[in-house]
Amino acid sequence: MKVKDCMCNEVCCATPNSTVQECATLMSNKHVGCIPVCDENQTVVGLVTDRDIILRCVACNKDAKNTPISDIMTCTPCCCTSDADISEAENLMSQNQIKRLPIIENNRIVGILTLGDLSSSEQVDNQDVGNTLNNICKCDDKNAE
Repeated sequence: MKVKDCMCNEVCCATPNSTVQECATLMSNKHVGCIPVCDENQTVVGLVTDRDIILRCVACNKDAKNTPISDIMTCTPCCCTSDADISEAENLMSQNQIKRLPIIENNRIVGILTLGDLSSSEQVDNQDVGNTLNNICKCDDKNAE
């Protein structure tokens, strides 16, 4: 199975100059937990999650109305193509401990693949999704006693 068979094709994007508040409002209105940040050519230059907003804006006492999303976004996020096998996308998510993967073609955003997309697909093996989730949530054992 390919990523294009499972990904969400309807992606709303922000620009690097969008404010944190604008981005949070977009997330709320679209009921999503992340927004790709794209330049004028629809090239992904970053990704912002609801967690980024909490940890990099609210917790740091930044002004959400005036802080550009480029100040808190993850730069150069891990991406995948729509023709990649689902197993490749699951490996990328596992290795990078991410739940959301922007999908690009010709350097342009065409979709997003989330852990939720994988878990709700009848064509994706539930055990594989479980393994991916386990790898994403894996803690560093160095500090375990």
